[in-house]
Amino acid sequence: MSPAAGGEGIKRAAGRRRAVKGQVLALLQDSPDLAALLAGLAPLPAATAVQPLIGALCRPEPLLRWRSVLALGVTVARLADADLEAGRVVMRRLMWSLNDESGGIGWGAPEAMAEIMTCHADLAAEFGHMLVAYMREDGSFLEHEGLQAGLLWGLGRLAAARPQLLRRHRAEQYLPGYLRSPRPELRGLAARALGLLAALSCRQQLVPLSTDPAPFLLFTPPQLEATTVAAQARLALERLADSSFSPPGR
Repeated sequence: MSPAAGGEGIKRAAGRRRAVKGQVLALLQDSPDLAALLAGLAPLPAATAVQPLIGALCRPEPLLRWRSVLALGVTVARLADADLEAGRVVMRRLMWSLNDESGGIGWGAPEAMAEIMTCHADLAAEFGHMLVAYMREDGSFLEHEGLQAGLLWGLGRLAAARPQLLRRHRAEQYLPGYLRSPRPELRGLAARALGLLAALSCRQQLVPLSTDPAPFLLFTPPQLEATTVAAQARLALERLADSSFSPPGR
């Protein structure tokens, strides 16, 4: 192959990547709901859609970022169903973005990892311990509070779907530390995750937060909702008091 022909091939490939990126971004922006977004992504090869979805995790529009989290969960699960190693590669890429050596911050990575594991049991079994490791000072502790918020949201998301996995890795041992955070979002998200884990041993630590009026925004698919630390703590306490409450998989 001549250098000129090789150059044209590279240009065509780059053009295709730009076209897919534009298509995915348009779907994230314009789809009326998640079902329409996923229907629009379905014809694309999963491996092709992953890159622009990961890129969208850094977008400034909050709902667009959250939509990319949800879409990544379904898309990477579809990829892993066909090729589990390809799904692992995506998980490792998200983990690398949270590594200091990556040179970046890893915005959206904890949320995306949790959503992927919510959607795919095999990836959850292999990588679920990492969400707990990101809370551990003797592990891979995330120091950035913005990343901690994403991590705690992700722990709540995974706790609702696979609580036994998080219990196996002792998530409830590390979550209570965030109940004392000066940042309302961290207190509220930690309370929410403990309730979803049915962490009865943490009940007394939740009681003081039941009167904490500090507000924060919570993404409850498909939208962002205004809530308070008190509202999330009370909901967690209600779950703990309800003997019939048992998260899926308990």
